Amino acid sequence: MSANPPLLRPDLARSLIPDTRREGQPSIGMVSLGCPKALVDSERILTRLRAEGYAISSDYTGADAVIVNTCGFLDSAKAESLEAIGEALRENGRVIVTGCLGAEPDYITGAHPRVLAVTGPHQYEAVLDAVHRAVPPAPDPFIDLLPATGVTLTPRHYSYLKISEGCNHACKFCIIPDMRGRLVSRPAHAVLREAEKLVEAGVKELLVISQDTSAYGVDRKHDLSPWKGGEVRTHITDLAAEMGTLGAWVRLHYVYPYPHVRNLVPLMAEGLILPYLDIPFQHAHPDTLRRMARPPRRQRPSTKSPPGGATARRSRFAPPSSSATPARPRPSSRRFSTGWMRHNWIASGAFSMKTWPEHVRTPCPIRWPPR
Repeated sequence: MSANPPLLRPDLARSLIPDTRREGQPSIGMVSLGCPKALVDSERILTRLRAEGYAISSDYTGADAVIVNTCGFLDSAKAESLEAIGEALRENGRVIVTGCLGAEPDYITGAHPRVLAVTGPHQYEAVLDAVHRAVPPAPDPFIDLLPATGVTLTPRHYSYLKISEGCNHACKFCIIPDMRGRLVSRPAHAVLREAEKLVEAGVKELLVISQDTSAYGVDRKHDLSPWKGGEVRTHITDLAAEMGTLGAWVRLHYVYPYPHVRNLVPLMAEGLILPYLDIPFQHAHPDTLRRMARPPRRQRPSTKSPPGGATARRSRFAPPSSSATPARPRPSSRRFSTGWMRHNWIASGAFSMKTWPEHVRTPCPIRWPPR
């Protein structure tokens, strides 16, 4: 089997930024660290700067100042961010820091007191103000043209599309809500308009990202947005269905397995979105999930019959029970974690059940959502 050339591999490809700097034009460099959501923030900052007449430098020496978009999710990410800031200071000397680690300005200035400014995540206006102070703009409206899609840092055949920011959950192991705040969803028509412009510019694959893609629209109470003479609901299912009509691959990332996520499977079968879900499974055991404060964390329903002879609620995926058939034992974490994925993938026609191991093909009382 032949391998893709490096320029077509997302993990190896790099955006080619042409050197179109005119004489006397101020230039800004960008170092973007962390997740794809931070990359989208970098693209938006560069788009704003490009619209104001700044050139984009691909190296330290050609830049009048350098912006470092940091990551602060893990200790290793913090160390990498501090190292990148130090490298930019050595090579250029004029550095503006933004991003998730910018939420801890004392931590940054304690290690690198020479930085010009420190701003937090998605604080675009503060970054622009810092750039204006360090390198005043010199726009030329007859020369400085901006592409309709803005400035992108990915190869032209794919692009990240951020649909929301922040997260409403308070998981004990995660610092994201403290750095990026609560869930704020973009209006559906704004997301679709950006997706349409990207496809018109030649993008072949849209990678939908957010902190919690499944929760898209919860903060807006799934309101309606006008779109092409009709209305579209601010909900991940409706949004995915609309994006699937634009003529590009749609790949969903950071999809937490809430019950309504199963409604995406018919869209896969219809070819509107790719048969792919990036699901961050933290664990399968309910006690561990409860200690992690992972939602949902309701108690597992009792298997005893309640008073009055009514039967206890049974899982949707559990086999029919009878008085002559003893209750099946609680499934192991391995069977628990593969069962929901088996349900979705087989329903979408992605795999044949014959190719799965025996323990996966054997029916087991999978419960969803985990409790």
